[in-house]
Amino acid sequence: MARDLNLLVTLDVLLEEGSVTRAGERLALSPSAMSRALARLRRATGDPLLVRSGRGLVPTPRAIELRDRVHRLVRDAEEVLRPVAELDPATLDRTFTLRVGDGFVERFGPGLVAAVGLEAPGVRLRFLRRTTKDTGPLRAGGVDLETGVIDRPLTPDVLSEPLLTDRFIGVVRAGHPLTTGEITVARYASARHVHVARRGVEEGLVDEALRPAGRRRDIVTVVDGLGAALALARASDLVATVAELHAAPLCQDMHSFALPFPTPEVTVSSLWHTRFDADPAHRWLRTLVQEAVKA
Repeated sequence: MARDLNLLVTLDVLLEEGSVTRAGERLALSPSAMSRALARLRRATGDPLLVRSGRGLVPTPRAIELRDRVHRLVRDAEEVLRPVAELDPATLDRTFTLRVGDGFVERFGPGLVAAVGLEAPGVRLRFLRRTTKDTGPLRAGGVDLETGVIDRPLTPDVLSEPLLTDRFIGVVRAGHPLTTGEITVARYASARHVHVARRGVEEGLVDEALRPAGRRRDIVTVVDGLGAALALARASDLVATVAELHAAPLCQDMHSFALPFPTPEVTVSSLWHTRFDADPAHRWLRTLVQEAVKA
C-alpha cells in the first residue's frame, strides 16, 4: 500500500515538539490539519504515538522508539534533495577515464596531470587511445571524457565543446632534401610519404586538399599512429604530414614546414555523456582539460 512520505516529516516535527499546536506552527498547518495528520499517523503505525497527560501530550513507547529513526530518515531525505554542495577537489577520490586522440597525451597530458595533482591529489587519470569515432563507450559509462574531431552529427545524449584548432604541417628529418629550397606542390607530392590513418585508410584530408592541384602523394607506408609516423620520418627520407599542435613534442629535433597548398584546419572537441553534464567533479575536469589545452 502506498504511503505518504510527507507524514514522516510531520511525525518528526510532532515528536520533537510534543505539541500539535507548535508542530502546526512550524509546518504552517492549521490545528485541524495537524489533528488529521496525527490521526493518519496513528492509523499507519497502529499506535497512538502522542497521548494526553494533564494539559500536554507525552510520547508512547512506540513513539520514543521511532523518534531517532524518523529524524535520521528525514535528515537523509533532505540531504538527497538538497543541491550538491560546492566541490572541493582536494577531497575527491575518483578515477577519470579519458579516451583521447593521437598525440593528445604527449602534447597536453603533462600539464593536465600536473594540474590535477596540484588541485586533487586523490584523483587518478586513465588515458585510452581513441581509435574509432564510435561514442558507445561514452554512452555505456566506461569513458568519462573524449577528445577528437567531430565529422558527423552526435547523438542527442552526447555533448561537446571545442578545445582547439589544429593545422597540418610536413615533418622531415634533419638534412632531408626538403629542408632546403622552396617547397612546391610538385616537390611535396613527389616525395615518399608515410601516412597516418586509422583502419588503414590510404587517403585523408590532406590528399583531398591536394587533389585540385592535380597531384597525389606518393604514399609508400601507412601507420596507425602519430608516433610511428614520426619515428619512420626521423630515420628515413619519408615525409610525415601531421597535426602541428599534437605533433610538437614528438618532432622537436626534426624539420617542419608549411604545406604548399591550402589545407583545412581541424577542430578538436571534448565530448561527454549528458549523465555527467551537471556533475561538479566532471565539470571541474572539463575545465582543467580546457585550461591544459590553452596553456
